[in-house]
Formats: sequence, C-alpha cells, structure tokens
Amino acid sequence: MRSQTPGTDTVVRTARVALLAQFALFGVIGPSWMSRLPSIRESLGVSTGTLGALLVAGAAGALVTLLLAGAVVGRLGTRRTVTVATAGGLAGLGLVAAGTALGSVPVFAVGALLNGASGALVNVPINLDGAAVERRLGRTVLPHMHAAFSVGAALGALVGAASSAAGVPVSVHVLVIAVLVAAGRLATVRPATALDAGPSSRAERAARGAARGSALGAWAEPRTLLIGVVLLASALAEGSAANWLSLAVATGLDQPEAVGALAYGSFVTAMTVVRLTGTRLVDRFGRVAVLHTSQACALAGLLLFCLAPTLPLAWLGIVAWGVGAALPNPLAVAAAADEPERAAARVAVATSFSSFAQLTAPPLIGLLAEEVGGVRPALLPLTVVIALGLLVADRVRPIGGRTSARTSPEAAVSESSAVPEPR
Repeated sequence: MRSQTPGTDTVVRTARVALLAQFALFGVIGPSWMSRLPSIRESLGVSTGTLGALLVAGAAGALVTLLLAGAVVGRLGTRRTVTVATAGGLAGLGLVAAGTALGSVPVFAVGALLNGASGALVNVPINLDGAAVERRLGRTVLPHMHAAFSVGAALGALVGAASSAAGVPVSVHVLVIAVLVAAGRLATVRPATALDAGPSSRAERAARGAARGSALGAWAEPRTLLIGVVLLASALAEGSAANWLSLAVATGLDQPEAVGALAYGSFVTAMTVVRLTGTRLVDRFGRVAVLHTSQACALAGLLLFCLAPTLPLAWLGIVAWGVGAALPNPLAVAAAADEPERAAARVAVATSFSSFAQLTAPPLIGLLAEEVGGVRPALLPLTVVIALGLLVADRVRPIGGRTSARTSPEAAVSESSAVPEPR
C-alpha cells in the first residue's frame, strides 16, 4: 500500500474539514431564502401558482446545467468550477433580491434561473472532492459531508425564520446570505480542492481531454444510469419529506401545524444521525448491504407512515423513513465516482436523476393529492420507485471488487496511479 507523508495526511484532513464547510454552506442557501416565499410572493404580487412556476424555472436551470457539468469540471477542474459557480450564485441571488425589492418578476426569474444553474455546478465538484478524500483516507466519509449539508439546511431555515420574525426585508436577507455564503466558499475552496491536481504531463492532459470528449458518453453506461435510478429513489425519499411531510401530518392526521413541523424535524434528525454514525457500517458490511438495508427501511417507513391509523405509529414510520433515506445518496455518489478519470461525467449524469426528481415530484404529488383526497395516500406511489432503487442497488458495488471505501493493499496500489498527489 502506498504510504503517505505527514504533509499529505495534513492536506487530506484539511480538505475533509473544508469540504464539511462547503457542504454546510451549500445546505444553507435554499432553505434560508425559500423560507421567505410568502413574503417574496407578496412583494412580486403574484399568485402561489405563478411563484411555483418561477421556482420550477430555477430547478430547470439546475437540470440543464447538470447535463454539462461533467464537461465543465473536466475542463476547469473542481476548484475553478466552484469559484465560477460561486460568482454565478452570488449574481443570481443578487438578482433574486433585486427582483423582490423592485417587484420585478422578470428580474426575479432570471435570478432564480442563474442561482439554480450555479447550484448544480457546485453540487458535482464538491461531491467529486468528497469522493477523492474518501478514497485517499480508505474509509467512508462522504455521508458525514451530506450530514453537514443537512445541518446547514436546518440552520438556513432557522435563519429564515428569525429574519422573518425580526421583520428583516426579504431583499436584505437574501443579499446578506448570498454574500456570506460566497465569502465562506471562497475562503475554503482552496483547501477543499487540494486533491484536484491539474494535469502536469502530456499523458495526463490527454486523459483529461478524453474525459471531456466522452462526458456525454456516460449517458450510455448501464451502471451509471442504474446508479442514477438509485439517486432518483433517494431524492424522492428525502425530497418528498421536505416538501410534504409537515402538511401530511397536519391534514392527514388532523394535527396542528407545529406538530407537522416537529414530525419533519424528527425525520431530519434521524437522517442526520445515521449519516454521522453509519459510515462504520459501510466500511464493515460494504455499500451494497447497507444500501439494501437503507432502502428497505425507507420503504417500510414510508408505507407505515402512509397507512398508519394513529399518530404514534405514523411517527415510528417517519423515523424509519428518515433512517432509510440517510445513506443512499452519498453511497450512490461515491459509486459514480469510483474511477477518478471518469468521475466528473458519471457524477453529473447520476445526479441529474435526483435533480429531475426534485423538479417534477413536488407539483406531481400536489396534483395527485387533490385527486386521491390527501397527501398521505399521494405519497404511496413513491414506494414503487424506492422498491425499484432497491432492485438495482447491486450497481453501487465498487469497481474492482472492493466492498467499501476501505481498500485492500492490491486495490490501493491500483488506485495510487489514478488519484493525483495534492499540489
């Protein structure tokens, strides 16, 4: 096994801490400004349906960008991609703030579109860098970074609630958050991308060019597409709770709004705890076994929540649902990034499935809820997609026969030529 110098160890540890900050900052943005949607709708003078259409435009921008993200990261590297995306996100949220302050729907729409596109360009490289740290450490750590995202999302929601309670204008709130997040990203981007060594030889430059040229080729890879199905199921399991769980508890179980909020808090808490503590299980039992167990738990939990006749039973389902939703996303991303030279294209393709779910699921579940008489029964069809993800879970098996991030000596020697030394 390749030995690491003390300096290299320090670089990897520093990169891990910096990436935790990057993921947390990524989590802060959306919940922070979207928690002010009622005020935004009032400032723009639009209906709820029109505002929803504007937000879908932003999600569409993210989806389109994800189709190109592999090629962008292949050309620029993760450091420059995050830097460019940070500038784009700052400009996008600046336009969101300006559109809200001016009551201008077109300005707001352009800002939402740019912010969504920029967010997608951050998502791919930070996951790639997280996977690189995981490979270098030889143990599973990517779920910790996704836990940091969850913590950031909770913090963003709290900041939004506090700003609303204090009467802070939406435009000021959004602009301050945009500046602080951009500053935090730029302050940590260099250590976070320390393993993103640029090509230093003719062979490496040729390999990077080949990866760029075949970025769209990842769409023809069965393993990558099936990993995308796992991410689709994961996004539906996690995202449907974020969008509909509170309302489902309040309306379907005849509970106050505060109880619905607490129910979603239980879901997020369960998911975060498992992301923080479940890495040992991945290292011991392997990705496939943990993914099978997680998806089965999410499936059982969602079924129990949808069908439970009482609140205590439904709450048990919520916790099981959160436990099961915790690890599939980071495990699938790590699987897509198994081969560093093809990781950018594959992660971009796989994560586009989750973006598609985030784009289409909220309005579809809302429409279905009107037809079937409630949110809880409208969530039941999601179990079919989660079951499909369970059926293809074997595709996250590491390339080369490894069972987890912990490598055998032979695998470590094989990987040593593929993972560049930090600069």
